[in-house]
Amino acid sequence: MRIRDRLDQKVPAMSFEFFPPKDEMGFWDLYRTIESLRPLRPDYVTVTYGAGGSTRRKTIELVSRIKSDIGLETMAHMTCVGATRDEIQTVLDELNRRGIENVLALRGDPPEGTDKFEAVEGGFRYASELVAFIKDRYRFCIGAACYPESHPESPSLRSDLDHLKRKVDAGTDFLISQLFFGNEDFYVFCERAQRIGIRVPIIAGIMPILSVRQIKRFTQMCGAKIPPDLRRRIEAVEDDPEAVRHIGMFHATRQCLDLIAHGVAGIHFYTLNRSTATRAIFQYLRTEQGGTAAP
Repeated sequence: MRIRDRLDQKVPAMSFEFFPPKDEMGFWDLYRTIESLRPLRPDYVTVTYGAGGSTRRKTIELVSRIKSDIGLETMAHMTCVGATRDEIQTVLDELNRRGIENVLALRGDPPEGTDKFEAVEGGFRYASELVAFIKDRYRFCIGAACYPESHPESPSLRSDLDHLKRKVDAGTDFLISQLFFGNEDFYVFCERAQRIGIRVPIIAGIMPILSVRQIKRFTQMCGAKIPPDLRRRIEAVEDDPEAVRHIGMFHATRQCLDLIAHGVAGIHFYTLNRSTATRAIFQYLRTEQGGTAAP
């Protein structure tokens, strides 16, 4: 099923993101983790694409098996990093052949060891170019990324929104936000996006804090802010992993409840391949909505 169709039918849609492990044992461990989510009936799951296409084959294999064997709707990430148009087309052809209907089109982060994205000869410079390429040749439902606190490389929020508008105009069907911890930032961003004519559904990206060191590294990379009060609370118990996890899950749950109350189109959980925390939040939200979830 096309994710945009599901978003039109159901608010909010809820989903999980995973990344394909590099070794075979990790691949099957993750497969079993995702299989255990089947009773929860998430609306879809997504699988990331390694830097420079390093996990390209595993991404294709994983999304295909999740859809055909587990029976959950899937979306494959696709990036511009280290790939020519022909190489990208080969991957898209394979996804299309396997019956995958949804693709998340991303520029991608610069390869490890570099601080600036450089398109390869014959490749794409921007996600908007990738979106247009996919839209022109395929019938995929196309998702793209957005940044409530602005992309870290963008000179201004207005510049970032202008670039986002180009992605949407190129054929993006819906947007998934970078992780954030302050809902007000997300609401202000959505209002600004609306004002410049962005009308596609915007899905909120949520990551429960499970480690202080880890979340500081992530937010430094993606430009997200940790609200001062939340930072003080997690730093006060930094040496107690269970306490950090409890605070992180509580904060994420409150975020989600508030987002749902404000009519968010969807909630996308960044799992880091650890589904325990996000699974618990998901089950609680479904119960609060009056839905059913496995114990």
